[in-house]
Amino acid sequence: MMVLSIKDLNNTVPNRSWSQQKALLQGEILVETRAHSAWGGAVTAQMYLPIARSSAWQQLTDYPRWVQYFPDVTKSEVLHQGQVKRLYQVAQKAFVFLTAQVEIYLNVFEVPEQHIQFRLEKGTFTDFTADLTLQDFGDGTLLTYSVQATPNLPVPTVFIQQAMHMELPGNMRNMRQVLCAA
Repeated sequence: MMVLSIKDLNNTVPNRSWSQQKALLQGEILVETRAHSAWGGAVTAQMYLPIARSSAWQQLTDYPRWVQYFPDVTKSEVLHQGQVKRLYQVAQKAFVFLTAQVEIYLNVFEVPEQHIQFRLEKGTFTDFTADLTLQDFGDGTLLTYSVQATPNLPVPTVFIQQAMHMELPGNMRNMRQVLCAA
């Protein structure tokens, strides 16, 4: 059982109770879903990484490596380097009777060791945005990952939210395992 220390008091997470912060330090993934549009969903997940922010940043900005973080992502390729990066990703998800494949072209904006913004350029979504934020927390790093998306296919928002809520914690645990093994 982890006990919050004086150092932790200086690195608190806004809008999180002490019990939630303690849960984060103990490895829990906190997830909140919400409606985004009639056919879309939005989710925010937070997790504690027991590694330095600089190490997390270096690994997270290695975008081809995202296929290791998220098992459904089958391709992640940087198409353009520069102040704004251009990224191409393909993901495949198997459902009961069908397999869906999505592809997106993203513009990526970075604030070194703090924030990554992913904005849809084009792809198989009506809209897609994702934000990844890193901040010092405890003896490591708090990673906050927010995604909102509307697929091209009309799927009721409640199903999108439910899928996000069920899938993202496992994906985040996988991401943490890969990041911390390096």
